[in-house]
Amino acid sequence: MKTKLYLAVILSVVLGVFAQELIAQKKTIVLVRHAEKDTTVATEPDPGLSADGLARALRLMKAVNKHRPKEIFSTEYKRTRQTAEPIAAKRNKPIQAYDPGKAAEFVQIMLASKTDRYLIVGHSNTTPALANLIAKKEIFRQLPDTEYGVIWVIRMKKGVMTKLEIHTY
Repeated sequence: MKTKLYLAVILSVVLGVFAQELIAQKKTIVLVRHAEKDTTVATEPDPGLSADGLARALRLMKAVNKHRPKEIFSTEYKRTRQTAEPIAAKRNKPIQAYDPGKAAEFVQIMLASKTDRYLIVGHSNTTPALANLIAKKEIFRQLPDTEYGVIWVIRMKKGVMTKLEIHTY
């Protein structure tokens, strides 16, 4: 009887570790371009969001909250940080900076991490490139300057894309 109980405990521990490993291998990565930037001051090198952009950032919060991001990343620009601020505040998460020039390293860090849900806010040229790196396929092209309302949701298992969803907000 003690032997069976002992085996049951060991089996439970082994299965628990195995289940944790499987859970850690599933990831949901949500990518967006920043919302509309303020173009009224043409000489501003780092403009924030326009009124339309601030409204879009609030819509993003509502659209992305269902994915429950555990980590939120943006580039160091005002417009990307402001786009991420509403969801970061709602989820009580800090906005972490990432360098789009080191996208391959960033993807490797994400895939190796135990974190399973991300939101990443980038730019018209960096977000599609990052999505291509994550998906390991050349699917996306640079966004036109007028395109702000696309959300890419990449679901992964064991480092491989299993599902891609594209939404507007």
